[in-house]
Amino acid sequence: MAALCSDIGESPVRKVLISNRIRELRFRAGEMTQQALADSVGITRQTIIALEQGKYYPSLELAFLIAETFGVELQEVFQHQNDSGPLKRSANPS
Repeated sequence: MAALCSDIGESPVRKVLISNRIRELRFRAGEMTQQALADSVGITRQTIIALEQGKYYPSLELAFLIAETFGVELQEVFQHQNDSGPLKRSANPS
């Protein structure tokens, strides 16, 4: 996948892909239904389906609500990588 560039000539921006473990966590939580999770965080079952299938990325608020519902850290629910592999933290942040 090619890097994405803005129209104003900025440096290329890598696409970030987000995967999740929502389905796995639902089953570990007593086989919680999609509807029960949706009701718990205030969204529709269809949105849970789209999240599990990777067709929709949640807002930061929703991501935290989902993690809180399962009693886990955000990183245990959602993982991210750019189009060239896992994101790495810089040893010397600017």
